[in-house]
Amino acid sequence: MEKPKGKLIAVGGNEDKGTYPNPKSKKKYYLDFFELGILKRFLQEMPAANPHVEVITTASLIPEEVGERYMSAFGILGADNARLMHIKTEEDALKPEYLERLRNADGIMMSGGNQSRLTQIFGGTEFLDIMKQRYQQEEFVIAGTSAGAMAMSRIMIKGGSPTESLLRGAVKVSHGLGLVDGVIIDSHFVVRSRFGRLMEAVASHPKTIGIGLGEDTGVLITEGELIETIGSNLVVIMDGHNIGYTNVHDVEPGRPVSIENLQMHVLAKGNIYNIETREFFKDEEALKHGNLQPSQRL
Repeated sequence: MEKPKGKLIAVGGNEDKGTYPNPKSKKKYYLDFFELGILKRFLQEMPAANPHVEVITTASLIPEEVGERYMSAFGILGADNARLMHIKTEEDALKPEYLERLRNADGIMMSGGNQSRLTQIFGGTEFLDIMKQRYQQEEFVIAGTSAGAMAMSRIMIKGGSPTESLLRGAVKVSHGLGLVDGVIIDSHFVVRSRFGRLMEAVASHPKTIGIGLGEDTGVLITEGELIETIGSNLVVIMDGHNIGYTNVHDVEPGRPVSIENLQMHVLAKGNIYNIETREFFKDEEALKHGNLQPSQRL
């Protein structure tokens, strides 16, 4: 299968949109936005000088409020060609107006909220077909934060309590939008302590890569396989390809899950991971020269 020409940006949530700090905010968080800005990187990855961006608020139950925040953020960044798609129903997704705007956009941003709303409203529609086609065949950029990020994969976590993780049945999975194969994406990973949730999801689906996205952090996925960490926090990679014993399919619901040989990597800004070859590179220069880390040279 040919590698996609487009790019995906999956964001862990709470990305700083350029709003100014208030007394209760951490000042560094806001400064990081302008220094490491995920939304700025999103704009830079589109080849157009003044990219046409469509923000899709479908996942949110407060789409107007969320939309205003994105419009404000893009305004601060000087992106004056951003528009909102308040697609709230399956009927909305079929409207020719939205299909035409999707065809003409340089990139889209899917907001946070409930990832199941995205799959429910867009699953099996022409809207999703156009999105996938443009991602495969054009330099089209698809970004998503929180729910918008989790819905990108073919296997999608749709729910599960972190406090009950690694007890069989605590994690609920479903079908995602299918933009990228072989991975399972989780968001708000560090603050909401979702390590166990992603571990169980990966153990339940052998030969997958789990991607845990920290807050104000994301991954840029190019060629459908190269993951570069962007943002101010960290990304956790869980490689399930070499899992040996696990009782995840045999133990009674609610009982502890055991997993042998689940490999983990932690990526900071600039680190790169190839989900196809499962190799870690410290930066783009190391990737260019094929410089693996010492433990991978065996």
